[in-house]
Amino acid sequence: MKQVEVYLVDAFTANGAGGNPAGVVLNAECLSEQDKQYIAKVVGYSETAFVSRDDEVDFQLSFFTPTEEVDFCGHATLSAFTVMCQRGVLSAGQYTQRTKAGLLGVMIDADGYVVMEQKLPSYLGQVSYEDVSEFMGIGASILASTQLPAEMVSTGLADILVAVPHGYLDKIKINEMRLSEFCKKHKLIGAHVFELCGPNSEYTASCRNFAPLVGIPEESATGSSNGALACYLSKHLKNIDTSEFTFEQGRAMGCTSRVTASVTLCNEQVTQVKVGGLAHEFDVKKVIVA
Repeated sequence: MKQVEVYLVDAFTANGAGGNPAGVVLNAECLSEQDKQYIAKVVGYSETAFVSRDDEVDFQLSFFTPTEEVDFCGHATLSAFTVMCQRGVLSAGQYTQRTKAGLLGVMIDADGYVVMEQKLPSYLGQVSYEDVSEFMGIGASILASTQLPAEMVSTGLADILVAVPHGYLDKIKINEMRLSEFCKKHKLIGAHVFELCGPNSEYTASCRNFAPLVGIPEESATGSSNGALACYLSKHLKNIDTSEFTFEQGRAMGCTSRVTASVTLCNEQVTQVKVGGLAHEFDVKKVIVA
């Protein structure tokens, strides 16, 4: 029997509130895959990050939902590096993490702001508004009125990105069974749904994220999905004059989060994707592992 400390962290907080909770376990070298899955299930958050030593780069991170391992998680990465910074394991600077999505850079500013590199986008195809309408509870004609495609994009984890007209985001009624079937068919994690904000808003878009296939009915901040969204907007909104985006997520859950994202373009091709935010530790949970 061993006792494992799990740091509980809110990631992508907005003005010190909101955010998406994640678990963080440091010094995870001695834990088996089964141990990690058990801990993630006990913690119960959408993801728990496990930090281990690495012989070639700074750290190795693995990520578990309550039901399975995933290749990458933005908000859990933010949580892990915030915990290590606040506990003196590392200081402000540039680091490299090994994940199942590849080697990715992480930068910590002096004020604790964490910016994470993501994989370059993979555009995995578009689907019909009718197919999306079946699991969203919003008519295909309403979705089509946005003139933006429903497209599958990955910057580490694959999601279907869906635009809705302004005012419809909070009206979504997800059919979890149909969304799970859709995701299983297309090898996706979930659906990232967004509405564009007006010119007077501090946000580029407001978002909701649903991933019932991996045990997440809805989560309030999703780093990987918002990195994909920044790439999607750069591709489809030809009238935008910025490569810097700020996204709001979690409003419908009463847990508003703030996620920044940036893309670097060369000849209209994305050459770098970064996602950033703030986080704070709020508790420590002790889990007994056999």
